[in-house]
Amino acid sequence: MVKRKFVKQALSQWMNGEGADSDVVLSSRVRIARNVRNLPFPMMADPTQSLTIMEQLLGVAESGRLNGLGKIELIRLSDLTELEKLVLVEKHLISPSLANESRNGALILSPNEDISIMINEEDHLRIQCLCSGFQVREAWDLASKIDDIFEEQVDYAFDEKHGFLTSCPTNVGTGIRASVMMHLPALVMTGQINRILSAVTQVGLAVRGLYGEGSEATGNLFQVSNQITLGQSEQEIIENLFQVARQMIEHEKSARSKLITESRPRVEDRIRRSYGILTQAIIMDTKEASQRLSDIRLGAHLGLLPELNDQILNELLVSTQPGFLQQTFGEALSPEQRDMTRAELIRSRLATTS
Repeated sequence: MVKRKFVKQALSQWMNGEGADSDVVLSSRVRIARNVRNLPFPMMADPTQSLTIMEQLLGVAESGRLNGLGKIELIRLSDLTELEKLVLVEKHLISPSLANESRNGALILSPNEDISIMINEEDHLRIQCLCSGFQVREAWDLASKIDDIFEEQVDYAFDEKHGFLTSCPTNVGTGIRASVMMHLPALVMTGQINRILSAVTQVGLAVRGLYGEGSEATGNLFQVSNQITLGQSEQEIIENLFQVARQMIEHEKSARSKLITESRPRVEDRIRRSYGILTQAIIMDTKEASQRLSDIRLGAHLGLLPELNDQILNELLVSTQPGFLQQTFGEALSPEQRDMTRAELIRSRLATTS
């Protein structure tokens, strides 16, 4: 089946590292939450109601109105195994919430996986657009166009005073969550990260880990997103995130220049130690892999490991996750087996670059 390619390939096109400022920003994302008028939110809907919602929203795609996105794939979550769902979570194509609640859940995917439209997640409809590098404005433009297509066919739940109505009150208003995934190792190494993140939260933005709300910021990866959806226009939300992220990018680049100028021997030693361990280790857990991959990502962007590129590093970021490892090797693995398999995969992949 076509859907199998989405769980067998680690690298999505939006992870190709070709976007603006991709040395700091891995990806930009915009997600729009919408609900159908006069039908209960997914958590309160009975099976008949959730099925009605799924068929109505899939019908928009089946009608051909999304043909401009390429040959889209329609996937019902009931057709996926638990492991396949986990892989899609690790690739950021569905949320943990949708993976864990598959009752009449569905997914609409574009061929290059930059568009992921979730049905019957926390809200009836969640339109997600992902772009490589720092392209939050571009992600918003694409998400907005898709939203317009659905709005032509679906009567959205909307209130003149409060805006778009959503399952969680924190999304009421515009229903927009915009974010950038940033790699900030130099700010961490120079001790500036807490000050920067404190300033970010004071201007209405949230900072989370690689997998969003509730996840730990491992591997020096931080997801910065808007918290406010009510009382600001869509454009104000996007521009606020853009301007703050732009400043964070400049701070990180400045910190990298300082590191290489003032502490090059120590920085290079750390990077090459991590590279050596990654190419030789027999056992590697997720947390250590994340940190050491962060080190060599920094090394690549500082010109210390020129044989590495963003595509290789982004591929490893996904392919070393627990679900993807088990999907790749076609069997359930114990934690120790996963750690050994992860180390083997990293050694093998890095060997191709030397």
